[in-house]
Amino acid sequence: MLKFPGAWRFKPPADNDWINQSIPEDAVREFRAMIDKTATQGSRQSILEHFKGYFCAVVGEPHVWSSSESWADTDLSTYMSVAAKNAPLFLEAFHDACESLRKHDDLYAPDAGMINEICDQNSIGYIIQPPKLVPRSSATLVEVPKEPPSLEESAVEIYQQSLKRSEELLRDGHGREAVQEMLWLLESVVNGFKGIEAGKDTIQGKYFNQIVKDLRRLSPGTGLDRVLDWITALHGYLSSPTGGGVRHGIDLKAGIALDVEEARLFCNLIRSYLGFLLAKHAHLTGVGDRPI
Repeated sequence: MLKFPGAWRFKPPADNDWINQSIPEDAVREFRAMIDKTATQGSRQSILEHFKGYFCAVVGEPHVWSSSESWADTDLSTYMSVAAKNAPLFLEAFHDACESLRKHDDLYAPDAGMINEICDQNSIGYIIQPPKLVPRSSATLVEVPKEPPSLEESAVEIYQQSLKRSEELLRDGHGREAVQEMLWLLESVVNGFKGIEAGKDTIQGKYFNQIVKDLRRLSPGTGLDRVLDWITALHGYLSSPTGGGVRHGIDLKAGIALDVEEARLFCNLIRSYLGFLLAKHAHLTGVGDRPI
């Protein structure tokens, strides 16, 4: 059973930028199609009845086995339509039914990531981060440049893939892995400053800490100097086994594992730093029009 505010069982949050109250008909059809694909792995009626039982439960109806596969098909669609009037309950029913099936080694059922993808594509305002169902608005990430103009085409592709992977991991509740991906991307962007000329000097460092020192030496007392100080502190904390523990492993005795909320905070901090650094990179490489 997914965890979310009990009041949502009676009245979901109002619609705003996202659809929060109900599941749109198009999305219901997509979820139903996923059930039909799942049902190809065994007795079709048994699997339809399995899902029907979970949807009956959330709408407060007893689960009665249908007299035929055809009626099971029809009855399931009916209960799904009723459940769709309350989006959190619908998502709980579908998720819990899938998780129950996933315990069988010979059956594959949709996971949280696949459910979240349908919600995203249909502007449904929830994300499943097992064992929680959270509002999509609370999981908003800081915007970052999608195609940094100063990076080469191959670098832009790597950059975009890393951003996407981190977003997927965070969306699915894998906070530590999401932060790892963002920390790797931060180091990669900093490495992009290697060899760039700044005035009469050149950034000569080969690794993260050396490059940061060069950049700070070339821009003392500036906003860049202060931001690099913050970046270094964050990088050190996330690297430490007794800090974030995402780079060199965690101290199993003294370390504290990141939860999803902390992971989202760190991902957003890194995303804001990425936007700032990419702007500075553009200026130094002549793509921008302002000095460092």
